[in-house]
Amino acid sequence: MRANAIASITCIPMRLPFHHWSEPPLFAGRPRDKLDSALVRVETDDGTVAWGESYCVEPRALQAIFETLIAPLACGRQADDATLLPSMQRMLHNLGRSGPVVHALAGLDIALWDLRAKRAGVPLYELLGGKRRDRVRVYASLLQYYADAALLEQVSQRALAEGYTEIKLHERTAPALAAVRRAVGPDVPVMVDTNCAWLPHEAEAAITEMLPYKPFWIEEPIWTPENDQALAALRERVAVPLAVGENASCALALQRMVENATVQYVQPSVIKLGLTAAWEISRACEGSGVTCAPQVAFFGPGFLASLHLIAAQQTEVSLERLYVELAHVPYGRTLPIEQGWLQVPDGPGLGADPEADLAQGRYAH
Repeated sequence: MRANAIASITCIPMRLPFHHWSEPPLFAGRPRDKLDSALVRVETDDGTVAWGESYCVEPRALQAIFETLIAPLACGRQADDATLLPSMQRMLHNLGRSGPVVHALAGLDIALWDLRAKRAGVPLYELLGGKRRDRVRVYASLLQYYADAALLEQVSQRALAEGYTEIKLHERTAPALAAVRRAVGPDVPVMVDTNCAWLPHEAEAAITEMLPYKPFWIEEPIWTPENDQALAALRERVAVPLAVGENASCALALQRMVENATVQYVQPSVIKLGLTAAWEISRACEGSGVTCAPQVAFFGPGFLASLHLIAAQQTEVSLERLYVELAHVPYGRTLPIEQGWLQVPDGPGLGADPEADLAQGRYAH
């Protein structure tokens, strides 16, 4: 084997306990008090280690996918082989074009970008076309759903006091948006993510109720999230930008939305689609009138990959930061958020590796 051959691939669950100053929201009928993703550790036979991150709902399922599918197919292959990921995608496509297998490949893709940049001795943004900005604004993304208006007001004001200047809600009602607007004043951008709340015939009326409170965009207003015809029709009927992408079934769906200017913002998730797909979508947005605003609701290498992508892409956008109190803050010392801004790291690769507690799986359960 040449020195750049992949020697091992390991999936390390990252289950971070959190508090969001309210009762835990329910997910699949159970209180949600931990945020799950998975670290992807790739090592080549010369000892070089790189990191990625995969979206993860059930850690045991994702680990099984890496152990039985991803590692056997990739180990022994050259990490710089441009056919590696595409061949794996085609080989595994009958297991689903979205979901855990695709998320696993996305994590591997991020790690391979980190590896290439480390071996070249350059920051990741250099491989994405070069750095256009030294720092990126971060917005506070409030976890759904707060029980009452007073809590929404308190948490919004808390975020502003910490230096954030933009806020996103995961709420579905005009009164919730009104409460935040009262708390932050008329000029702070407030985005609203409804998580595919409405059927196409319901969305216009619900959004119209929100308009007096100046939403910056309405995110994922329609079920299904890739229903481009319904989204295009809604764009024509409402006077607020639409943003879509985190839950689109595949990268092709987002490419089509860019080509057809279906929405004003597309939001690829690197931990679901991979950095390669997100980068291609970002490049497709250049000159199209559609803005690429990468979506990132977790805290590991995918967060850093999104930071590098935003630093390198043509249009400046803010980076999402889920606004919760974590038991452990990944990269909290190496890449701290300061007054709502994050400095783009200039070290090789992603610019920081996961801390020992994360890399050794101490937050796996």
